[in-house]
Amino acid sequence: MKQFTRPLALLCAVALLILVAAVTRAAEPETGFKALFNGRDLTGWDGNPKLWSVKDGAITGVTGTNTDNKISHNTFLVWTNGEVSDFELRFSYRIVSGNSGVQYRSKVTGKGAFGPRVAGYQADFEAGKTYSGILYDEGGGAGGRGIMAQRGEKVMWGEDCKKQVTGKLGDSKEIQAKIKHEDWNDYVIIANDHHLQHFINGVQTIDLTDDCEEKHVHDGVLALQIHQGPPMTVQFRDIRLKELK
Repeated sequence: MKQFTRPLALLCAVALLILVAAVTRAAEPETGFKALFNGRDLTGWDGNPKLWSVKDGAITGVTGTNTDNKISHNTFLVWTNGEVSDFELRFSYRIVSGNSGVQYRSKVTGKGAFGPRVAGYQADFEAGKTYSGILYDEGGGAGGRGIMAQRGEKVMWGEDCKKQVTGKLGDSKEIQAKIKHEDWNDYVIIANDHHLQHFINGVQTIDLTDDCEEKHVHDGVLALQIHQGPPMTVQFRDIRLKELK
């Protein structure tokens, strides 16, 4: 048996080196990205403390049935450390019931009874099967255009501010099938000049070019949404931002 000792030891050593290298690569920080959430508290964020908190290392928004958290309007947790223009945003989310999303290049339009109101581009997601991945104009902040791109669409909003579907990224139902129900999913938003893209779990959900000069928005705040309606819980973690210029 001694004749097998050295080859076996060498094989084990090589396997260990491969494992260490893989772990090291996984732990390396993403070049150019900065964390927007410290994992402990809501430092750098502003919203209604009766609705927003940190649980299990994740920003958590909860609505319910009592007076304090049965909301009558959409409200938001706003990132207070600056505005965004051209960027890539990465985060993970989990949602149980209801609808949510991330506002970008948006504006705070005032304070409602349940916290800040925000309008602008929204990377939508939900516990259902219709809206996750779409680009929505929340509160008319991007010109009152409602759903600006459905899931699976490649879209051009022309200088005349009319929508044209110029291609398909895939079947909406097939993209939805790759989104984990009431579990953690990874979302990426890329905004580069007039070009906006959303991805969930590595699959592109929309591709939009907004050449409508009258309504195009180039900068504004980031914010996390909780939606009025039935009781819901939404969580966000690993939120990180890279400015593209």
